[in-house]
Amino acid sequence: MLEYGRRQVLGILMAEADPPDRETKPVQERVLTEEPLLTPLQLALCRWIAEHYLAPYGAVVRAMVPPGLLDRLELVVRLGDESVGAGERRPTVPEEPWSPAPSLPEMAELEAVLERVRKAPATGVPVRLLRSQGGQAMLLRRLRVAQDDGLVRLEWRFRPVDPDRGLVRFVRLTSAGQEQARASQAGEPTVGRPLGPRQVALLEELSEQPAEQLPAAELGRRHGASAITGLARRGLIELSIAQSGDAAPGSLAIRAIPADPAAPVERPLPPLVASVVAGRPARVLVTAASGAERVGLYLELVAAALSRGKGALILVPEIALVSRLVERFQHRFGTSMVVVHGALGDRERAAAWERIRGLPTPVVVGTRLAVLAPLGDLGLILVDEEHEAAYKADRTPRYQARDVALELGRIAGAPVVLISATPEVASVGRARRGELEATRLAGAGSGRPHRVEVLDLRAELDAGNRGLLGRELFAALEHLDPGAGERGILLLNRRGSASVVLCRDCGYVQVCPECQRPLVYHAAVVSLRCHHCGASAPIARRCPACGSSRIRYLAGGTERLEAEARTRLPRLRVARIDRDVADRPSEIQRIIEAFVDGRIDLLVGTSLLTRLAEMPPVALVGVVSADVALNLPDERASERAFQFLAAVVGLAAGQPGRGRAIVQTYQPEHPAIVAVVGGEAQAFYDAELASRELFG
Repeated sequence: MLEYGRRQVLGILMAEADPPDRETKPVQERVLTEEPLLTPLQLALCRWIAEHYLAPYGAVVRAMVPPGLLDRLELVVRLGDESVGAGERRPTVPEEPWSPAPSLPEMAELEAVLERVRKAPATGVPVRLLRSQGGQAMLLRRLRVAQDDGLVRLEWRFRPVDPDRGLVRFVRLTSAGQEQARASQAGEPTVGRPLGPRQVALLEELSEQPAEQLPAAELGRRHGASAITGLARRGLIELSIAQSGDAAPGSLAIRAIPADPAAPVERPLPPLVASVVAGRPARVLVTAASGAERVGLYLELVAAALSRGKGALILVPEIALVSRLVERFQHRFGTSMVVVHGALGDRERAAAWERIRGLPTPVVVGTRLAVLAPLGDLGLILVDEEHEAAYKADRTPRYQARDVALELGRIAGAPVVLISATPEVASVGRARRGELEATRLAGAGSGRPHRVEVLDLRAELDAGNRGLLGRELFAALEHLDPGAGERGILLLNRRGSASVVLCRDCGYVQVCPECQRPLVYHAAVVSLRCHHCGASAPIARRCPACGSSRIRYLAGGTERLEAEARTRLPRLRVARIDRDVADRPSEIQRIIEAFVDGRIDLLVGTSLLTRLAEMPPVALVGVVSADVALNLPDERASERAFQFLAAVVGLAAGQPGRGRAIVQTYQPEHPAIVAVVGGEAQAFYDAELASRELFG
């Protein structure tokens, strides 16, 4: 502890060093811990992150420990060396002239405090739990006098995390509720008072998982608290109370859809497994297409690391992807698995942190945050979808988790495996320079549909088509046969109903006051949102610049696309998945399961769809506008567009000889689109690397 003005602040000792030339603040008191705050691996990684990303050491350390841990300091009273047999002793009178001698009642009070300390465990009693008639300040002065006499010791310690994680209400469908849900789906009349539309929707959702307990809070946000209360009164659902910590490890993420056990899973490459078994600190870039291929590879590699008595770290770019691995890993590796991601609460993060430190060989699965976990003896690092931009932290320390993983592997002497169907151009460049070992998983690259077509939107505009769906794409959607199991996917990498709101008289565009980026109109919540900082604003009925009421909504996002698909294709059952829906993980799970079961015919979404769990065979995939990704003000725009389009086209590869992909664009001659349509990935990488070398 250091004095900083009138405050006491926590200082962190990183290493022993010679005193600096300048005058420094003296250490007032030491904070005791049972073991170092950071593991040796974390400490070395902390230094590298701070120096490489020019981040303050304090910010890096705070990112590596549970939230609020460094602020949870408390003063603890323990028995001193002279406390044995000190029942007749009396504390000395303080020498401070402003502090009066203790009176007999105060002496008796202090003696009672000392007696409580004697009966306390060896860890001591927190001062905050002691009471004094003179207040905490007076008690603290008396305790410091007692410390000078050797009766007690005052120590600063980190306050432990409260194991009680609070009570949570859960909802389960009763047998009467299951019968009512079946009757509602069959269109049969309701016994008694008719159910409201929200109650029917809630019953339908619960009937899809009749044996599961679902959090009442999430259901209430979607269907309303009154719907839950009404169904409970009628005996159609039952409510229960449990601690939030009793939930399964995977319940904080979307539950994965189990893969078809009959589906062929490619065996991982023997040389790669051999390097992990031998503990060779290799850096490998693996091209792998399907999720089944990757899961088989991950299981083999993690098992190989555990067989050597080493732990493993698996990074994924999105929280929604954690669930794809949770079920498989939990079944295979049991209690050794720990999940770490940003959606965990503070107590859950702290519990995961303690668990990782306590396990001899933990298997840690999580987002970029997991690379900072307190790992010890590490034997393997896997980075899934290594090309994803989500690995870049957007706040200090602004680290790139993939690059940090490579450095972590170097420090730990552990193999690092980067996996992607469309590796980042920089990673391909590293492989060509010999910094990474490049290899392909058997079967990778075969994920292409039967037909890949480009639709020129310039011709559509000339023909007077102002809708989001081109004529050819609309005709293909009309010919979908849901009865034969055909499904379709429409992708538009832009949320909302209108991406630009402008005045037709003066041209003023409504922008975010903080980011100065155009606000996007969301019809579902009737508001404008900034997709950069998340701020929202009400819709302007009149132009803030000129007062005109001629406000126009230009372009469109997934909300508008969903509305247009429902209107123009009434025979198809349509649903939407994008970042707005991703805030409700159980809703994504419900939609995906309905799509797999054939209860949804057409799925509208953003690039998030390409990163979810294994999708069923899809007959048609339509990219509504490839230009959204191509025209971003980013030097990696072409690369991002290529990766997005390649992943999208791959969704139509599930039905050999039948899959079809249609890409709508105003730039059919763009190299990224030509590479995707022609399957010429290497040519695209060659051109991108040559361009980057040219411009340094």
